[in-house]
Amino acid sequence: MAAAPIIVWFRQDLRLHDNPALSAAVAAGAPLIPLYVLDDETPGSWAMGGASRWWLHESLNCLDRDLRKRGSRLILARGPAAEVLRDMARETGASAIFWSRGYEPWAVRLERTIQRQLEGAGVRCRRFSGSLLFEPEDIKNGAGEPYKVFTPFYKACLAAVRLAQPHKAPASLVRVPEGVDGDQLDAWALQPRKPDWAGGIAAAWTPGEAGARERLETFLDGVLAKYKVRRDVPGVDGTSRLSPHLHFGEISPRQVWNAVVSTADAKNGRLDAAAECYLRELIWREFSYHLLFHWPHFPEKPFRPEFAKFPWASDSRLLKAWQQGRTGYPIVDAGMRELWTTGWMHNRVRMITASFLVKHLLIPWQEGERWFWDTLVDADLANNAASWQWVAGSGADAAPYFRIFNPVLQGKKFDPDGKYVKAWVPELAKLPTERLHEPWKASEKVQEQARIKIGETYPAPIVDLAAGRKRALDAYEAIKEPA
Repeated sequence: MAAAPIIVWFRQDLRLHDNPALSAAVAAGAPLIPLYVLDDETPGSWAMGGASRWWLHESLNCLDRDLRKRGSRLILARGPAAEVLRDMARETGASAIFWSRGYEPWAVRLERTIQRQLEGAGVRCRRFSGSLLFEPEDIKNGAGEPYKVFTPFYKACLAAVRLAQPHKAPASLVRVPEGVDGDQLDAWALQPRKPDWAGGIAAAWTPGEAGARERLETFLDGVLAKYKVRRDVPGVDGTSRLSPHLHFGEISPRQVWNAVVSTADAKNGRLDAAAECYLRELIWREFSYHLLFHWPHFPEKPFRPEFAKFPWASDSRLLKAWQQGRTGYPIVDAGMRELWTTGWMHNRVRMITASFLVKHLLIPWQEGERWFWDTLVDADLANNAASWQWVAGSGADAAPYFRIFNPVLQGKKFDPDGKYVKAWVPELAKLPTERLHEPWKASEKVQEQARIKIGETYPAPIVDLAAGRKRALDAYEAIKEPA
């Protein structure tokens, strides 16, 4: 008699290498049913934005292709995950469901529901780690409580690092039992049609596990060595660009960590400065998930309660100008146009554009968070929320509110030759470098020579920086006063 199959429920772990749930299912020796569920109906969940949906389509295609090379295939189903899994287990006679755990509030609730319902029906449920280096329950302070400040969290993680070697991808897989069918990926309409706005995203990225591994190799082969000195320069390839691959689980953080450690020049048991700097960023990702898991309201409400009464402004005209990259501040506009075109923005520029929105324009950080959620290919609930709250000053271990990025000074410091601005704001490309980051100061003659006209071919600044800064600081003072 044939063994009952095991359902491997793929989620944000769209890979075959270093996938503990898949490895455990293969080791069990039973037929496997690789399943992905598109669940748009779980209460409280954030529906994927447009850029993420594009990436998901490509990544699922790649995963299915990789499974077929090994004799299996990916089954697609759409609907409430608990119902889909229950029905699939009943129809196939599956004995177990294996999956990688999630950390979003709705994912935690969903997993509890599935375990309660299916184990009550005799279906074994096994949940595995794999999306993080450390489980949120495992890193606690001396009082046994979750950390609220990054630096001690970082030190605790370094002290706890004991990473095993990543699991190898299975060489072959047992065929999916006959009669198990699913949806066609194209029927999900994850990608834009008319208009197709994803051309720039497609040109910039290679989704899928192979693309993730290729990007990691590119990072290790030359970029990593200069990471510490070039990571803040948006005009060069100075970062890993692994964030969307990590978000969709096309590569595991353990794979990345081990690869960086083995590549870096370790002397006397210490990593070089570049590797240490990058690994610190991986732990910042861990910290973001730590915050989300322990404070589930984090994406919607300020972590620091006093910010609940912050006097935010509401101005749809200014918000739209920011979204479209038409603020009149070149480094801000370059970032917003890079985001719209490629689905990604350099991290330094993310901080600059976010600070401009929440401080100079006084628009709530949640508005920026929602826009990034829709337009980023690496839109990640934990990282997105933590980063916006950090800039807004309302988060855990946040930047002081009075730290207000001046986009002119930031542009001059991190894009001194204007390479980044010229790439994304080409109408300013002929301006002299000394006027590139403050084009409104160019004389009429210089504007004419550069073939621009401020207020017509390129917008005048939508806010005065000094006035915007003062308004932001006054608002902050107001919430500090006793009620």
